[in-house]
Amino acid sequence: MKILKSNDLLTACLVCGFLTYAASAFAAADTPQPPAKNAAAATKDAKHHPSRYHPDRFAGRAGKYYELFWGIDSIKVNLVESGELVRFSYRVLDPDKAKALNDKANTPAMNDPQAHVSLVVPTMEKVGPLRQSTAPEAGRSYWMTFSNKGRHVARGHRVDVVIGQFKAENLVVD
Repeated sequence: MKILKSNDLLTACLVCGFLTYAASAFAAADTPQPPAKNAAAATKDAKHHPSRYHPDRFAGRAGKYYELFWGIDSIKVNLVESGELVRFSYRVLDPDKAKALNDKANTPAMNDPQAHVSLVVPTMEKVGPLRQSTAPEAGRSYWMTFSNKGRHVARGHRVDVVIGQFKAENLVVD
């Protein structure tokens, strides 16, 4: 058996380590690797998993407030016509309390604090304003449409609807 000097032993270890590294790098280059995901792509994939949970339209007591003071329920805000319009709808429970919402003298506005915009009800030349202004009836649903030109208001935003003295805050756009 041959005895190696410390210099020869050190050289042998370095050569052996280099060959092991080169062999593993060469083997890794031959096997196909899936494309590496960056952090933004990973979070994007995590956001698009289907979920059965939906954001609250408004807090639990807010629904009772709208029923008791304004005589309405089933408040919804939806994007329609590919996002060019935003529809605000509600169902009347008490016609006397809900008169203010259908009054032609009250100009409705939809404010989006996140997008820093205030939307108005458009008036068509031959049709008139895109809102219902007849006397409210109990059990009937009513709507008004706000112009969203530029699509500033998007799905998931929280908006405020103001019609005269009526103000519905933090409604989630569906």
